Amino acid sequence: MSASTKSTSQWDSPPVYDVDIYSDEVIADPYPHYQRIRDAGAAVWLPANGLWAIGRHADVRACLADHETFRSGNGVSGNEAANRMAPGNLLASDPPLHDHLRRIVAAPLSPRGLNDVKGRIEATAEDLVDRLVRRGTFDGMMDLAQYLPVSIVSELVGMPEHGRENMLRWASAVFDMLGGANKRGEDALPVVMEMRAYTVNEATRDKVRPDGWVSMLYEAADKGLIRPEQVQMLMRDYLGPSLDTTIFATGHLLYLLGTNPEQWQMIRDDPSLIPNAINEAVRVESPIRGFTRYLADDKVVGDTLIPKGSRALMLYASANRDERRWEKPETFDVKRVLTDHVGFGHGIHSCAGMQLARLEIRSILTSMVKRVKRVEVGVPVLAMNNVLRGYERLPVRFVAD
Repeated sequence: MSASTKSTSQWDSPPVYDVDIYSDEVIADPYPHYQRIRDAGAAVWLPANGLWAIGRHADVRACLADHETFRSGNGVSGNEAANRMAPGNLLASDPPLHDHLRRIVAAPLSPRGLNDVKGRIEATAEDLVDRLVRRGTFDGMMDLAQYLPVSIVSELVGMPEHGRENMLRWASAVFDMLGGANKRGEDALPVVMEMRAYTVNEATRDKVRPDGWVSMLYEAADKGLIRPEQVQMLMRDYLGPSLDTTIFATGHLLYLLGTNPEQWQMIRDDPSLIPNAINEAVRVESPIRGFTRYLADDKVVGDTLIPKGSRALMLYASANRDERRWEKPETFDVKRVLTDHVGFGHGIHSCAGMQLARLEIRSILTSMVKRVKRVEVGVPVLAMNNVLRGYERLPVRFVAD
């Protein structure tokens, strides 16, 4: 039934969940809150944030696929200050601009584009796992999860050394800005402005690697494919898919393998399960909790009318644990049939860097299968971030075969 045919009185009492979705409490233990949001309704009003929350799997996928109604060009943050800063980049744009920019930015991130670096990533993963097996105990985040993104991918992006040293800090701040209007977001602003100043003043054409991804943006500007002033904006689009999301997904997978040793044994017995294990880890512990969309028109989601001009938070991490879609959704099962999780998003804004993330993590797991009999993990320390879910530290021990 359309909004025009349903009486106004029937929209007067939408489901409400009165909790700050970006608070420390929710970030530290989000899944009970996501459960309550899913149970409350298909679309739930969050008065503390001024957002609608979409938490059920089928609804999140449907809304993400409807990019004409649920628009990204007005920004995808949970706070309007960040949304005013963002429009025009790959994440915060709509077709036809989005499609044009994605063809340019995503070119080196495609399977064809990654062919040139696949061998190097695999060889580096082999050396890394060898060292960590000999070492025994290490920090799974700093020593393993961060290694490939920081040592190789940041070089592929091609920024000068100062930028490479700060990419993790800058990327984390960007994701804090993409969350709610809280102190984390406020504290992130000067860090984000530092990154922007760097891209304008230091990541200039004469200082970036001539064969790097940023250099390709300058070449695209030479060809008239993008405006010169778009180069600095688009180079920032390499931070998220290149770094934090991959790092946190790797950390989650390490922890899940350590706490589910029978699953690691299944992978060792049948390495063809590696790609599915990566997807299952991203489903169980989505590195990105969710982004918002701006409604270009009234939209009925479930039994609730979301008015035009509203902002809806697409909770990927909730959708991926929706018991309406998944049997025992909190369970990590490397043999689970996975076709439609939203850990990498869905629709035209699906993660541009997901093939790179899969390549990096697959290379690590392939190397581990040959050398690591058992993965032992300690208690992880959660990184507090408005949008990202991942660990700051994770004690790990590789028991050699």
